[in-house]
Amino acid sequence: MAYELPSLPYAYDALEPYISKSTLEFHHDKHHAAYVSKYNDAVKGTDYDSQPIEEVIKAIAGDSSKQGVFNNAAQAWNHTFYWQSMKPDGGGTPRGDLASKIDADFGSFDKFAEAFKAAGATQFGSGWAWLVLDNGTLKVAKTLNADNPLTSEQVPLLTMDVWEHAYYLDYQNKRPDYIETFLKSLINWDFAASNLANA
Repeated sequence: MAYELPSLPYAYDALEPYISKSTLEFHHDKHHAAYVSKYNDAVKGTDYDSQPIEEVIKAIAGDSSKQGVFNNAAQAWNHTFYWQSMKPDGGGTPRGDLASKIDADFGSFDKFAEAFKAAGATQFGSGWAWLVLDNGTLKVAKTLNADNPLTSEQVPLLTMDVWEHAYYLDYQNKRPDYIETFLKSLINWDFAASNLANA
């Protein structure tokens, strides 16, 4: 039961001018596709082959003998989640229950935004910034390389990829500009709200 590379939930040029068609073509069709292919090759014929990828990630996290499988599994999952964390005409501020929860748990939307920007900007090297639900409380988290909140029993609500291939064609070394743009113009609050409602 191979894990399939999902199509982008929008056209390749739908996030322009914030993320270019070229970036999405390389990022989705090359990087994401390679993680999916390597993961499927690694688990073919094993017990993991028939398990949901989320369960495989949780089962092998921390097992150094399966680090390669974990990296490809988690990166395949992380990217699928990342595509859904953005949308055309995104950004701005959330509404409804999610907005109220952010105000309650962070003190204000601006304080959440500060924490999220800091997580993305201070993630040394490659990794991810996340909004998660942790024991009923919203928190910002950051993870290195392929790691994700599934391995910490947190519920991910949205993520931002801060690997260089996510932004370098469009922003070069200006990661803070990419982060600012992600919050203002790309973030899919409907996706995050849905994840919160389903948590």
